[in-house]
Amino acid sequence: MESQNHLLYGPQAVANPVWIVAKRGGASELFDRTKLERTLERVCRGYEQDVDCALIIAEIERNLFEGVASVDLEKAAILAACTFIERDPAYGFVAARLLRERQVREVIGKISSTTDVGSRYRAAFVAGIKQGVEREFLTPALLDFDIERLAAVLKPERDELFTYTGLHTLYERYFLKHQGVRYELPQSFWMRVAMGLAQGEEHKNERAIEFYEIMSTFSYTPSTPTLFHSGFVRAQLSSCYLNTVHDDLQHIFKALGDNAQLAKWAGGIGTDWTNIRATGSYIKSIKATSQGAVPYLKIANDIVVAITRSGIRRGGKCAYLELWHFDIDDFLDLRRNTGDERRRTHDMNTAVWVPDLFMKRIAADQGWMLFSPDEVPDLHDLYGSAFERRYEEYEARARAGQMTIFREVPARQLWRKMLTRLFETGHPWITFKDACNIRSPQDHAGVIHSSNLCTEITLNTSADETAVCNLGSINLGAHIKNGAIDQQKLRSTIRSAVRMLDNVIDLNFYPIAEAENSNLRHRPIGLGLMGFQDALYQCNISFASEAAREFADESMEFISYEAISASVDLAAERGAYQSFKGSKWDRGILPLDTINLLEQERGMPVTVSRSSRLNWNALRERIKTHGMRNSNVMAVAPTATISTIVGCYPCIEPIFKNIYVKSNVSGEFTIVNRYLIEDLKKLNLWNAAMLNELKFYDGDLHQIASIPWDLKQKYLTAFDIDPEWAIEITAARGKWIDQSQSHNVFMKGVSGKRLERVYEKAFACGLKTTYYLRTLGASQIEKSTLDASQYGFTQKRVIDDSTSAPKAAPASCSIENQDCESCQ
Repeated sequence: MESQNHLLYGPQAVANPVWIVAKRGGASELFDRTKLERTLERVCRGYEQDVDCALIIAEIERNLFEGVASVDLEKAAILAACTFIERDPAYGFVAARLLRERQVREVIGKISSTTDVGSRYRAAFVAGIKQGVEREFLTPALLDFDIERLAAVLKPERDELFTYTGLHTLYERYFLKHQGVRYELPQSFWMRVAMGLAQGEEHKNERAIEFYEIMSTFSYTPSTPTLFHSGFVRAQLSSCYLNTVHDDLQHIFKALGDNAQLAKWAGGIGTDWTNIRATGSYIKSIKATSQGAVPYLKIANDIVVAITRSGIRRGGKCAYLELWHFDIDDFLDLRRNTGDERRRTHDMNTAVWVPDLFMKRIAADQGWMLFSPDEVPDLHDLYGSAFERRYEEYEARARAGQMTIFREVPARQLWRKMLTRLFETGHPWITFKDACNIRSPQDHAGVIHSSNLCTEITLNTSADETAVCNLGSINLGAHIKNGAIDQQKLRSTIRSAVRMLDNVIDLNFYPIAEAENSNLRHRPIGLGLMGFQDALYQCNISFASEAAREFADESMEFISYEAISASVDLAAERGAYQSFKGSKWDRGILPLDTINLLEQERGMPVTVSRSSRLNWNALRERIKTHGMRNSNVMAVAPTATISTIVGCYPCIEPIFKNIYVKSNVSGEFTIVNRYLIEDLKKLNLWNAAMLNELKFYDGDLHQIASIPWDLKQKYLTAFDIDPEWAIEITAARGKWIDQSQSHNVFMKGVSGKRLERVYEKAFACGLKTTYYLRTLGASQIEKSTLDASQYGFTQKRVIDDSTSAPKAAPASCSIENQDCESCQ
């Protein structure tokens, strides 16, 4: 049968030129087109209706040259298939098959027959574990497993689940290699990770198989450090670390040294700098004045640059400062591209720690006092009504002339400056101190002074405790069956995932003692999710609908219930965490209950529904009987890389665009929303003309008349969705989460007032943290692949204002400049 792509794009007549191909061993042979055709026929099997082998062959031949090496011919075949991914996702799976065959040859050698692959694949796994131990990459404890038994349960056919990008990411960054040569295949990789996480289990072989099953089916994926290091001699498996710097030169440089060690072992870092006294404050010991926190922040920035896992994972750090700090103006300017470079930190993220009182002062259009921490030493450890009372006492002292370093500014002015810098530079991120602390299960054991690198972790920090994030994410899209959540499968995945995360705590290599102290005392984990957009697509739900909020609420309630329940089961088996007594869990207060606590403490409504569906009282009784194994259980991390590996959309994000360019070390290729293509095929609307229209309109379906309205609603992109509505969806999910979520704000246009409303909405809904602000530019890139005679040379277009498209703003436009017409 003639393929669909033949019908779309026409048959390709290609010549049959002859080239000399240099073999790996040094010999040469004539280019064999028939052999290439057989290879393409094999890897395209099952995709004949969607893939045109002739197109791929023609693209390969177009890029060949005399004396081309066989390894380059393999790469050319892969890239040729990638070239046509825009036409159908099936080309991506063909490219993945070609890449997988190349990987198999690298690890196993030449395969004489397809029936030989399975046995040699399994033998390579056994050999790889032994080689890893011999080379001192892997711990000898892996040899205590029944490796032959584990090899027998490997399912090489699951390699077919990978998209090209996912498999390429694993190949380039994750697989074990020696002197540049990989000796690990995809299923071997999953099993090695599973073994690393099961090595402390009583029934380790059975647990390894259990863990392998949920990872290799893309149901759950641990965080990147866990995937990197599981089973290693020194297995640093945790994602991020949070610490607090104290106002002491020795501790400042200890913290900087700690951060260097954490960065060395691929840990992301969130550091609270609020304790550092302000610029101009007096240093009694040397009879001099302080330069404030900025010089130390510059050093912290340079540590990020100096210590990086080159080619594996770049170092990452976020600095936090509370909003009453006297140096807040300098802090807000750290990421600017103008000013004194000695006071800029271009490689480090920044976030402000915002008290509720400040948001109340904005609403009342009142002043806001800034202090030096050495004169208000207890303010940083207070929150809620206690913070408000003490802050007002310090204000009165300052006005009475009883303080040295202080300054009062209009709260709205400072708020607008914060948002202006956020709009200009993407920083500082806005995080809410009181919501994080009042809703914390660990309010009896300390104070949360900051979040982490990605704003989803809310854990206590102190001089002797560096908090640790132990993360992994459920692929929600892999748990949809017949348009609804497969609760039985999801429950099983959650139970295994929580067990794996709890194991991380005991198996982890801790670069510093303070991290080990904290993690073993409280045992926090952060079970998150990804593929939320995939799940909505499969359930035929628009992100902009009430049904999406209901789905977020219902799905997260189920995840929360089962995750907490799994931690209770582990407590019954292994014991409760050390600091359980006195926690909110111990007091019978669950995440949903803390919404009312936050509302009471604020004295203002938190606009989130308190509705529930499950029997939470029964779970409270189980917690009362057995305790909890983990102080914290849930956190929704960004999942940028692991979602790429398993081929789903990141965390809780709506799709960024329906068509975009994917870039990696292999090059660039265009990706079209695969769910959209499937729906368009059902309506016989997917063809070359439709692809060109998608390119022309940057994936905006509203400009394409032939696409039905219901599909336009289903496939809204991030900038089509009201950012305030997106916050409501995150808030509906957040009421079930004991930590936080990495919530990106997507905003079209340059309205300062609208930006204010978005973040004030986040506060009103009780969000604990927000992440990046992403805004949509008014200009477009040149569509060089479109026919200029039909579409023009610049493809600029004018959209009616009714479509809510952004208007171009003056270069000087900012939120501070409220007289600017574009900001109204």
